[in-house]
Amino acid sequence: MEQCRILGEYAQYVEKVRENAEIIAMSIFEYDKEEEEQKLQATYEKIGEKRGEKQGELKKAKSIAISLAQEGEPVERIARILGETEKTIKEWLAETH
Repeated sequence: MEQCRILGEYAQYVEKVRENAEIIAMSIFEYDKEEEEQKLQATYEKIGEKRGEKQGELKKAKSIAISLAQEGEPVERIARILGETEKTIKEWLAETH
């Protein structure tokens, strides 16, 4: 009887090992390296696009600030129009000289 119990426990153990091996095999099979790399690339591209947009917006704001200053607008008004601080506008204008 003891041997039957041991064999039964061993059979259960083997079954669990097989199930775990199948799960691991499925996980490895379902992983698609190329697909994951494409997802990462798309994420990096979006980040780059957002950085580029921010840089473009900043460049445009600086250009407007310079144009307004050349037209004689005071720094306080330029800052208010562009939603920036007076300090930032002064720094932008100093960069052009």
